[in-house]
Order: sequence, then structure tokens, then C-alpha cells
Amino acid sequence: MKLSKLRDHDNTVGYVFAAPFILGFLIFTLFPMFSSLYYSFTDYNLLEAPRWVGFDNYRKLFTDDEKIWKSFQVTFTYVFASVPLRLAFALIVAMLLNKAARGIGVYRSAYYLPSLIGGSVAVSIMWTQIFGDKGLLNSVLGMIGIHSDTSWIGSPGTALWTLILLSVWQFGSSMLIFLAGLKNIPQSLYEAAGVDGANKVYQFFRITLPLLSPIILFNLIMQTISAFMTFTPAYVISRGEGGPLDNTLLYSLYLYRRAFSFFEMGYASAMAWVMLIIIAVISLLIFKTSSFWVHYESKGEK
Repeated sequence: MKLSKLRDHDNTVGYVFAAPFILGFLIFTLFPMFSSLYYSFTDYNLLEAPRWVGFDNYRKLFTDDEKIWKSFQVTFTYVFASVPLRLAFALIVAMLLNKAARGIGVYRSAYYLPSLIGGSVAVSIMWTQIFGDKGLLNSVLGMIGIHSDTSWIGSPGTALWTLILLSVWQFGSSMLIFLAGLKNIPQSLYEAAGVDGANKVYQFFRITLPLLSPIILFNLIMQTISAFMTFTPAYVISRGEGGPLDNTLLYSLYLYRRAFSFFEMGYASAMAWVMLIIIAVISLLIFKTSSFWVHYESKGEK
């Protein structure tokens, strides 16, 4: 009787369809998170039982590990350079594609394609071929009379910037979100501004940016989090070493090396939680400052 009543309950179907996600979240997200929190207070090498050491991993992280500060420097440089450039480029392209023209759908698909393949191994290998000492970039420079045998991806001064350029190149997802936001801005606002004598630059700063600011906030948060978690390009391009001279040693790559190269899973778990806190603090700061630059149509809705 109870089984038939449960079967006929209005919410049963919803629970059944939600069950795979709930189970997946509990098994593959929540449980690993709490496990890593426990391991962060232990000495654990994957082969022996974890040994409780308290806050030793965190103390070591901030006081004894010199390389961690290099990874912080590389990661913050990567994030604060790649995210603004990526969003700016995505917005520019979105505005160019926000027009009714023949074949515009093909162009939109072509610009979105790099984001579909994402930070894959194949793209990273292609990047090494483009920016190597005998790569495509040097070949193009040679065609215009600039002969160079520099390995842009192997030079300490330019290696990180090749990763930043790869991130900027994969702007498609942000572009589509910007494009959707641009479609929602009433054309009557531009027409009225044009009648009043406002030029394109004035319209961009007084109409486009304010009305697009909630979309900019969303893209900024998502791309910042994504940039902090970048791993595959740095791993493939530097062959897992973070070279040259640790100039591509992103925090995620260093965490991976401590966990699976040196088998310091407890220390790596502590690193993961420190990064989680850093991302949360930066996201909170972005949200707090958004009240000064994000425009909402409903007054008082911040």
C-alpha cells in the first residue's frame, strides 16, 4: 500500500529523474571534497595509511616551500592577464557578429569552434608546433624578413604569454554569452541616441556597457574560476615540468606534481583547499565591487 502510494505521489517522478545527479554529486563531488579536507591534515602518500599531522601541511605550504610562491606568481599573472584580454576580445568579436549579414551563422560557428575543443591535448600540441623554434610563427616572420630561431614556448620571457594567448584564442563561449546579451538591448535606445547626436563611442560607453554589465559580471566570474583551474596546456606544453625555469608552473600543475609525482597527497590536498579559498575570496571581491559598476534595470536590485 505504501509502495503504491509512493509510486503515485506527484513528486516521485521528479525524485527519480533527479536521483542520478544527486547520487553523482554525493559520490563524485561531496565525498571527494570532504576526503581531501581530511587528507589535508594528514601525511598521505597513496601507498600507506594516512597519518594525522594537523596543520603541518599548511605551515609547510606558507613557510617552507619556496616554489609555491613562484606558482602563485605565475598563476596570478596568467589569470589577471588572460581573463581581461579574453573578455575584451570576446566582446569585440560579439559586437562585430551582432549584425544581420549573409553567412553570419558560419562566422559565429567558426569563432566558437576553438572553445568546443577547449584546452585539449591536441590543441596544446598544436600550440607547441606554432611557437616552437621551427614553428609557424617563425616561418611567417621569416617571410616578412624577420628571421628568428627563438622558441617562443621555450623561452622564459615568452613561455607564459603563449599560454595566455592560447586562453585568449578560446574566447568562443564568452562571445556567445555577450552576443546573447547584445541581442537583448533594444535598438530603440541606439536610434534615440543617434537622433540626439551621440556617436558610436558615446553609445558604446553609455548604452552598451551599462546594459551589458550583468553579462560582463557573469563572464568575469566564470572565466576567472576557469583560469585558476587551467592545467592541460601547461602540462602538455611544459611536459609536466612547468618550465622553462618554472615560468609556466601554474598552481594546478604544481599541485598535480606534488600529488602524483612526489606522492604527497596530503600536501596536495592542502594546496587544493588554499586555492579554493583564494578563488572564493576573489569571487566575493568581484561581487562586492559589482555594486559600483553593474547596472540593473530594476532599481534597488543589486
